[in-house]
Amino acid sequence: MLIINDRKGVRREYDTVEGQTLMPQLRTKKLGLIGICNGNIVCGTCHVYVEKEWLDRLPAPDELEEELLAEFPNRQENSRLTCQIEYRSDLDGIEMTVPPRG
Repeated sequence: MLIINDRKGVRREYDTVEGQTLMPQLRTKKLGLIGICNGNIVCGTCHVYVEKEWLDRLPAPDELEEELLAEFPNRQENSRLTCQIEYRSDLDGIEMTVPPRG
C-alpha cells in the first residue's frame, strides 16, 4: 500500500503490486501522474515528492533521473520519478505528494 497526496491535498491510499514500478500503477488513478514516456526517464510527468523519512529506503537516483529532475523548477531534495521506484514490501506505507504543475 502507498499513500499519495494529490494536488488538491487529498490523501489517498492505494494497493500496489510488488516488483513493479509505481508509475504504471498510479497513472490510471487520475492523479496527474501521466508517464508520457512510459518509464524511459525522458518526460518527468511522473514526478513526486517522497516523504523524507522514506528516502533512505529507496535506491539513489541514477544519473539520468538526476539530470531530468535538475530541469524542474519545482524540484525539491525529495523529488523522485515514480517510473524509477520499484515497489517492494519494505516500502509498505510509503507516502508521496504530487507536486504542483510547474
